[in-house]
Amino acid sequence: MTVLLYALGVLLFAVGLAASIALHEIGHLVPAKKFGVKVTQYMVGFGPTAWSRRRGETEYGVKWVPLGGYIRMIGMFPPKPGQAPEEALRATSTGRVGMMLDQAVQSRATRRGTATGERRVGMAEAARQQSMDEIQPGDEARVFYKLPVHQKIIVMLGGPTMNLLIGTVLLAGVYMAYGLPVDKPGAQVAAVNECVVSADAAQTQTTCAATDPKTPAYEAGLRPGDTIVAVAGEDVQNSAAVGRLIRPRVGQTVPVVVVRDGERLTLQITPIENTVTKVDGDGQPVLGADGKAETVRAGFLGVSTQTPSVVERQSITQVPGEVGSALSATAAVVVRIPQKMVGVVQTMSSGERDPNGPISVVGVGRIAGEVASADGAWSAKLATMLGVLASLNFALFVFNLIPLLPLDGGHVAGAIWEGLRRTWARLRHRPDPGPVDVARLLPIAYGVGTVLIVMSVILIYADIVNPIKLLG
Repeated sequence: MTVLLYALGVLLFAVGLAASIALHEIGHLVPAKKFGVKVTQYMVGFGPTAWSRRRGETEYGVKWVPLGGYIRMIGMFPPKPGQAPEEALRATSTGRVGMMLDQAVQSRATRRGTATGERRVGMAEAARQQSMDEIQPGDEARVFYKLPVHQKIIVMLGGPTMNLLIGTVLLAGVYMAYGLPVDKPGAQVAAVNECVVSADAAQTQTTCAATDPKTPAYEAGLRPGDTIVAVAGEDVQNSAAVGRLIRPRVGQTVPVVVVRDGERLTLQITPIENTVTKVDGDGQPVLGADGKAETVRAGFLGVSTQTPSVVERQSITQVPGEVGSALSATAAVVVRIPQKMVGVVQTMSSGERDPNGPISVVGVGRIAGEVASADGAWSAKLATMLGVLASLNFALFVFNLIPLLPLDGGHVAGAIWEGLRRTWARLRHRPDPGPVDVARLLPIAYGVGTVLIVMSVILIYADIVNPIKLLG
């Protein structure tokens, strides 16, 4: 049964991913057709075609490798200076991986050049002149490069914007229909230690001897599941407050108010001095220069606590703030990708992976399978999987905005530069410089594409041999 649930989770994630890819490309397709650009292909996936059907001038289909998608538009690259437009029209795509695979074969023609300048020219020529689709009469004005700057930006931002909308709708659905964990005042007792063990020995000593002294919490009758609401007459707002109030009171009998099965009880507890982990104002361990937690001598109860929380449905007004937080966290990860990738390589085969680090679709699929096969209500499982899918769409949105070819943000940056050039020429009463020659940037696009492919291979391998485990 567990295996079937795991497979179901992976399948649900795969369907969600395919839908996200398909909608991303629709975000490019709809405005492109609206602005009159001829779109010859709309494909989900790469590699050999599994199924396709032509409707009008566009072939719609699915390919066997479900790791992306693309739409193919004619005339995405402008002709070189002095070349007649009808001689240089070429079909290309919006999908970054598709673009790399499609143009990899074409780049072989550039190997004839030996100097860097010659290679760049050869690559640009190959992009313009090889693999050209025959342009039908009447299509001369339906090329992408002739669009106004604002329409180019709309077309290229359509895909990432669709990912942002998908993520927002999924997150809103989860928060409004299922809910969000909300912290409640108090500190819930997670475990009660039977005997006194110092923080230094806690990692190695797992059982109590008959001669070991009992902890104050054990002797006073604290139980797992109790919620501590007050210590020494002061209300407890969170788990960190328990340590803050107990540690200074060595040898003092302290009234501790707990809620147990809906009933308030007052227990008299006398903390003892013990070696405990040093914490900061937020209750987080203080690490030394060696990376290990520092210790101090202070009051000790013998319990571990956590801030209690309940799942509460949220109003729609909460969604924008949550989306903003999710985008900020995603952007922080994207900015630190080089550093995060070093951590992935260092923990490739052993060590604990950073749960907030980059992850491949294989890793996300494994998480979806683990969530589906874990114990718990299906409502909670579905909410978690939809949240993961929302996070993936936010990652696609942020990542595609990076202003480098072959990402969508690279095409947007080229369009913005084109607009600035034309505006500057108009202000200086000079001739229109024409569209930006994006083909000259193909060496950068190939370099970025190669880096993305290498990163993907590393992440997939890491997610197979040492996956991130969000469920412990």
